[in-house]
Amino acid sequence: MTAPPTSQPAAVLEARHIQLSYLRSGEAPNIVLRDFSVHLAAGEVVAILGPSGVGKSSLLRVLAGLQTPDQGVVRIQGEVLQGPHPRSSFVFQDPSLLPWLTLEENIGFGLDFKHQPLIEKTQKQARVQAAIEEVGLVGANTRYPSELSGGMAQRTALARSLARRPEILLLDEPFSALDELTRSDMQQLLRQIIDKHEAAAILVTHDIDEALVLADRILLIGDYPGRLIGEWQIEQPYPRDLIDPALTQIRIEIMKLLRTHRRGALRVHNTDAGQQPATMA
Repeated sequence: MTAPPTSQPAAVLEARHIQLSYLRSGEAPNIVLRDFSVHLAAGEVVAILGPSGVGKSSLLRVLAGLQTPDQGVVRIQGEVLQGPHPRSSFVFQDPSLLPWLTLEENIGFGLDFKHQPLIEKTQKQARVQAAIEEVGLVGANTRYPSELSGGMAQRTALARSLARRPEILLLDEPFSALDELTRSDMQQLLRQIIDKHEAAAILVTHDIDEALVLADRILLIGDYPGRLIGEWQIEQPYPRDLIDPALTQIRIEIMKLLRTHRRGALRVHNTDAGQQPATMA
């Protein structure tokens, strides 16, 4: 396993000792996360990787202020998180576009949330147009969600987050429903945008190769309740080649750990090295 850095840079987001459970009538609490801690440095991309059902999406909702943990604390720039924060923005797996709004209206809608600072109409329009240009949707401003492909819809969702000028992007498997080529294009676009704005990001995924392509650091969650079972720092420059021996070695280490902590399903794609896709059952 690649060792994490010995000294941690200042965190823009930090969660310490998070425990989260769900209550069901007449049953004991269902604990999904226990004593989980994570930090995110400025400009860093962290991938939270693991099989389905180990609490990855639940953790991301806690980090976004959308869910309150039973125990533990989340801080953004040292400030205790008590709900959605204007410095962070969430990109869901489903684009969740409002069907009665045009593409540009959907993007601007994200600036109207109550926890967002008020901005003038002209500034709002400028932000929306800049976000449209950044994700490559120029000319589609007046289209409705029903007229968008899956890739265009997800670009719109990403633009909606970018228009808010967040310092932190929280992404919950945003490309999992896309075809292989569109997903690859979106991964490249996301990394370019993050680097351009020097933003920080946490990406939840169960796709090993997506984590290897995008992340500076990978955290592997396993077991149930979810806990950290592995961590890797990735030094390879961008863009990355998945047949790079260092990345291949990390993939092997991840799969070995997952076979030891077997739960749910985790996807590995074919590579030019002739490796077969692996699925944890």
